[in-house]
Amino acid sequence: MPTASNAEPRRVTIEQGGPVLVEGPVELRLPDGSTVTSDRFVVAVCACRRSKRFPFCDTSHRKKVRG
Repeated sequence: MPTASNAEPRRVTIEQGGPVLVEGPVELRLPDGSTVTSDRFVVAVCACRRSKRFPFCDTSHRKKVRG
């Protein structure tokens, strides 16, 4: 089992105007002290706080375009 000194680093990608993509699995600690986990391969973490599934992104940050 990897230790902190020899563990592979997690890749975190910050999307312009979008979510923060984190290689999973992840455990997120929220401001109220609670935690949520995801075992997905890549986790989209909401950066704008508009998600109905916060802290996970549901693309609510996208502007609606009507044709």
